[in-house]
Amino acid sequence: MPLNRFKKVLEGELNELREKGITKGKELIITKVKKPEGDRGPRYYLKGFGEKEFIRMNSNSYLGMALREDIIEAEEKAAREFGVGPGAVRFINGTYKAHRDLEKKLANFHGREDAIIFSAAYATMIGTLTALISKDTIVISDELNHNCIINAIRLSRPTDKAIYKHLDMKEMEEQIKSAIGRAKRIVLVTDGIFSMRGDYAPLNEIMDIVKKYDDKFEENIVVIADDSHGVGAFGKTGRGTEEYTGGRVDVLIGTLGKAFGVNGGYVVSDETITTYLRERAITYVYSNPITVAEAATALKVIEFLDSENGRKRLEYLRDLTKRFESGLKSMGYEIIESEHPIVPLMVRDTKRTSGIVKFLLENGVLATGLNYPVVPKGDEEIRFQINADHTPSDIDYVLDILKRYKEQNG
Repeated sequence: MPLNRFKKVLEGELNELREKGITKGKELIITKVKKPEGDRGPRYYLKGFGEKEFIRMNSNSYLGMALREDIIEAEEKAAREFGVGPGAVRFINGTYKAHRDLEKKLANFHGREDAIIFSAAYATMIGTLTALISKDTIVISDELNHNCIINAIRLSRPTDKAIYKHLDMKEMEEQIKSAIGRAKRIVLVTDGIFSMRGDYAPLNEIMDIVKKYDDKFEENIVVIADDSHGVGAFGKTGRGTEEYTGGRVDVLIGTLGKAFGVNGGYVVSDETITTYLRERAITYVYSNPITVAEAATALKVIEFLDSENGRKRLEYLRDLTKRFESGLKSMGYEIIESEHPIVPLMVRDTKRTSGIVKFLLENGVLATGLNYPVVPKGDEEIRFQINADHTPSDIDYVLDILKRYKEQNG
């Protein structure tokens, strides 16, 4: 069957996206990686660019774990012992000792009773919210929450939802008050670190406000934070936004696919909640888990992170971030400052954002331009992400390119 009419509709929609300038276009393909050497961090080779080397300033691998020999050895050892795939979903003999060891380690790392691992952080949020939101639930959400939260709420079909202005605690409190008498349960959900800006939710303030109204709801106010960009990269010991702010939420979602450098997502919480999720979270019950090799690798990363060397690496990451921020500010670029290694260069113009990204690419730097509708109009930016396998020399090289762009384009 040729599907000619169906494909014509899809092509029309694609053309609309192209006309609006919001297509992602063809993906750049990494063909080879050169490991760090001397005063240079890792370099990447792309299909179609020959032997041209690139610095990645758009990677979530904040701790720079993925290319470390001891981390690679841990994954290889587990893969040789248990194979490259789990072979089944977890309730059909797909759970291995490494999965439970990792869950116990994650729970201990975050000071919780238990943890549950999912195949990815996106799947974690979808499975968690759809399980914990009932028909008698009102959801309250920050307007800049990640796409996974937005779609999870849509799938959950709560009795109502309210969106508060980004980090506006007054509006959030008003929305809680307005929900009194209209729902048995409130689910208040926020990112820990907001992935587009590198700023963070004041979890301590959120929990203080929630405590004032919790007894007004028959089934409590349940606070859920997705700290996928925070865990492993933020806070003195890498425990994320909770550590940085001193606020402790009810359900914390993290990822193994960013700072930990592997793959997968997880929830840490009270054991009753994780046990319930094992029964009701659709993306857990019906999806294969991460591989044994990935679980063993994540265990090795947590061991490193929770050591003196891990704390030194986090301090080094903060120093590199500050070096980059200071360099940008000295050149007159607008940024949003934070200790988190996401450094947004606020361009506030789609054409100029695309122009800077192209200039960076021509000069061997991979960076992500974020335009509408990924970000609101007027918030167009280039999101730089510092990794701990970058070097001061790498940072200075990127700053020099941005200096040259400014000199040539104003």
